[in-house]
Amino acid sequence: MKRRVIAFDLDGTLAPSKSLLPDRMSIVLSDLLGKYEVLVMSGGRFEQFEKQLLANLKIEPEKLAKLHLMPTCGTRYYRFRNNGWQKQYAEDLSGTEKAKIVQELNKAVAHFGLSTKKTYGPTIEDRESQISWSALGQDIVEVLGEEGIKLKEAWDPDMSKKLTLVNYLTPLLPEFEVRAGGSTTVDITKKGIDKAYGMKKMLDMLKLSKDDVLFIGDRLEEGGNDYPVKAMGIDCMQISDWQETALVIEAVLRTS
Repeated sequence: MKRRVIAFDLDGTLAPSKSLLPDRMSIVLSDLLGKYEVLVMSGGRFEQFEKQLLANLKIEPEKLAKLHLMPTCGTRYYRFRNNGWQKQYAEDLSGTEKAKIVQELNKAVAHFGLSTKKTYGPTIEDRESQISWSALGQDIVEVLGEEGIKLKEAWDPDMSKKLTLVNYLTPLLPEFEVRAGGSTTVDITKKGIDKAYGMKKMLDMLKLSKDDVLFIGDRLEEGGNDYPVKAMGIDCMQISDWQETALVIEAVLRTS
C-alpha cells in the first residue's frame, strides 16, 4: 500500500540527542518531502525543533507546507502557512497543574536519590503543555557536545530509573499522563495526551487513515515514548540511530 505520511521521532531518529540535523539527513528529508507528507513528533519544545531540525533543513518553502511538526509529544501541532509556522492547537497545562507536577517530581527524585551532583542547565523545564525532568540537565549536549550525548546514553540504558519514576508518579498524578521520554527524561502532560493523541489529531485534520502512515522511531518498546503510536495500530519501524533512519529513507525513495 502506498503511504502518504512518513512520520519520525526526532532525537536518536533524525539527529543525535539535542544535536543539529546532520547534512545527510537534511538532503534525504528534502527528497522525501518531494513525495510524501512528513511528520516529526518529539518531546522537545518548538524552539528545540527550530534549533535542531529547521536550522539545517535546507528546502524550498513549498516543501515546508508538507512538513508537520508536533513538539512536546503531540501536545502541540505546527504547520507552515503564510511564510511562517502557525500553531494548530496546544493542550497547555494551567499554572496550578504545573505547580502540582513540579512538586511531586521533586519529591520523587529526592525519594529515589536520582539527583546528580553535576547538572547542565535546569533539570525541570516548563514546556507549557508538558513538564519535563531531565536527570543531567536540559543543556548537557549544548555544553559538552558528543561527551554529553555519551553521558545521557549511559545514565539509564535499560530505562529502569525512568520507569521507576513513572510507576511511582502515575498513582500520585492520576489526572496526568506520566511517561519515559528521551534517554534521561520523564515527560508529564494532560491525561491521554501523548504521541498517539497527536497522531490521531493529524489524521483527522488531513482526513487520512492509520494505513496511510509509516512511523519510524528509536523507542518503540513498551514504556518508550514512541510506543503509544505502535499501540494505536500504526505500522512502525524501530531504528537504532539516525544513520539507520537515513538508510531507511533512501530505500523508501528508491521504491516510491
